Amino acid sequence: MADNITCSQARKFRIVYSNKFMIKVDPAITPSTLIPAIDRMWQASAQKILSLESGWTPEKGSPVFTIEGKYTSRGWTEWTQGFQFGAAILQFDATGDHEFLEMGRKRTLELMATHVTHIGVHDHGFNNVSTYGNLLRLMVEGRTAFNEWEKNFYEFALKASGAVQASRWSTIAGGGGYIYSFNGPHSLFVDTIRSLRALAVGHRLGHVLTAENDKRISLLGRLIEHAEATAKYSVYYGEGRDSYDIRGRAVHEAIFNRNDGNFRCPSSQQGYSPFSTWTRGLAWAMCGFAEQLEFFETLSEPNLDSVKATMRKAAQATCDFYLEHTPTCGVPYWDTGAPNLHRLGNYLERPAEPFNDWEPVDSSAAAIGAQGLIRLGNFLKEDRYTQAGLTVLKTLLDDPYLSADPAHEGLLLHSVYHRPNGWDHIPAGRKVPCSESCMWGDYHLRELALLVERMATGKPYLTFWS
Repeated sequence: MADNITCSQARKFRIVYSNKFMIKVDPAITPSTLIPAIDRMWQASAQKILSLESGWTPEKGSPVFTIEGKYTSRGWTEWTQGFQFGAAILQFDATGDHEFLEMGRKRTLELMATHVTHIGVHDHGFNNVSTYGNLLRLMVEGRTAFNEWEKNFYEFALKASGAVQASRWSTIAGGGGYIYSFNGPHSLFVDTIRSLRALAVGHRLGHVLTAENDKRISLLGRLIEHAEATAKYSVYYGEGRDSYDIRGRAVHEAIFNRNDGNFRCPSSQQGYSPFSTWTRGLAWAMCGFAEQLEFFETLSEPNLDSVKATMRKAAQATCDFYLEHTPTCGVPYWDTGAPNLHRLGNYLERPAEPFNDWEPVDSSAAAIGAQGLIRLGNFLKEDRYTQAGLTVLKTLLDDPYLSADPAHEGLLLHSVYHRPNGWDHIPAGRKVPCSESCMWGDYHLRELALLVERMATGKPYLTFWS
């Protein structure tokens, strides 16, 4: 996207956005204009990474979210540790400070091996591509000294991770299948579309999953089938699927009958209901489909047009839904059907209010979704998506979302983890969760900022497979 926008283009943007989008897109913003704010973010980020590293011990488990500004663990699955150590690697990527590179390397070597062979989760892309994958990428880019054995070590871990993730497989009646969530073989999570990067990297490295009788199973084949299942069962298109079929709406979980493989119903673990949209799940779909579209453009295998069309349809639908159902600042509330949103009046016609008394916002959904918007815009060469993503980033890099308090271990404020379970901290004197951070929100703000920084400076475009 060019940094210079003409007056006629700006007028066109205002007309398009005012007719359809609730987000108030800034047509004049460019990656370059965000550099000063991004630099300030990296300065705050460095202090917070060091603070967490000095006060955290592995015996506590993986840090998940903050309570009163201090990171705590939450036993469910250890899906956030890769974000903790991946954050240090991204910090080095952005600043060149070798202290963070060594921290990321050391912690990956010491603590990430169990994640490579973890057969009980759908989170391999989160944990392993954020650590081993980033370290391999930096070496391939020439940012770190080349070492054959170290490169082989990263590749070995990524190959194993992709195969282990692909082995967690359920079939669907009539053909196809999906990587099932930690809930069990009946459960397809929308989140896993972003974890498909583990299969993509493994395939890129020439690896396959080997099963009984030495059957060779393509990681790309399973990636394609999972992406198609997610697009079909987790994303809606306004085509009359049910009474709540709104184009672009996403459901957290799809339930299948394991006796016969038939789809049974939508469900939700972290959203308000199966018939509303949990916005972080929506954001995972936005980002996951968009980055897979970019990846598939690099493949030479035949017969990929159908899956690329399916992913493009899902990416555009989810991104459009986000733009149409998010407040003007670009930060969504945690669920589009949250029961007390009506008490906020015309909440979509003004900036989100993290300190309101009725429903929390989720800044982590904004950080994830903004990357999806920018990647889709770059892929389609449609500035309306790119400009919207840049606008969201601009919001997140300022008050009240960027944490400037050195005593607070989080970087991105006002995120939500599991509202139905009541896991999110509600500060004294408040009625809903606010002012806290989470590992995935902090990590994805850093990843988003790095993507935009590279766009501004002409550095290699940030991808997970390079």
